[in-house]
Amino acid sequence: MSRLQEHYKNVVRQALVEQFQYSNEMQVPRLDKIVVNMGLGASGSETKKLEGAISELTAITGQKPVVTVAKKSIANFKLREGVTVGCKVTLRRDRMYEFLDRLVTIALPRVRDFRGLPARSFDGRGNYALGLKEQIVFPEIEYDQVDEVRGMNIVICTTATTNEEGHALLTSFQLPII
Repeated sequence: MSRLQEHYKNVVRQALVEQFQYSNEMQVPRLDKIVVNMGLGASGSETKKLEGAISELTAITGQKPVVTVAKKSIANFKLREGVTVGCKVTLRRDRMYEFLDRLVTIALPRVRDFRGLPARSFDGRGNYALGLKEQIVFPEIEYDQVDEVRGMNIVICTTATTNEEGHALLTSFQLPII
């Protein structure tokens, strides 16, 4: 069991029950999944860049990503249906907690000019989305081996029903939301 998972079971659940006055323990919000998405843009059709993105996302998350394709054609973006546009990984259970631990303790402090994550990135139902401009903040990526600096979107899905519950849950995991 990971460090954050034990922290949730021993500390966070009790604090959330006291803060929000839950009558049932199943009402306490918990982490559901974390989705990490890396878009490739116009370079998605180039297999070398796609393979690089897949290998980097595999190294970061510890899980093989799924290649995403365009669902419909958009002429203004020069995008055709079925063209590769990126890759994504859905993390659950132990891998999710391990990734969140590495994100909070290692990756976010390495971001240049980092002052905290904005609180306005909640979606209204307790889920939080953030974006990183470069994948090299993760220690698994060697800077010399990177062919192109790519960003990634990270969505943290919770079972919380409101932004306040989601905010309380994520700040209890030391996510620096300001």
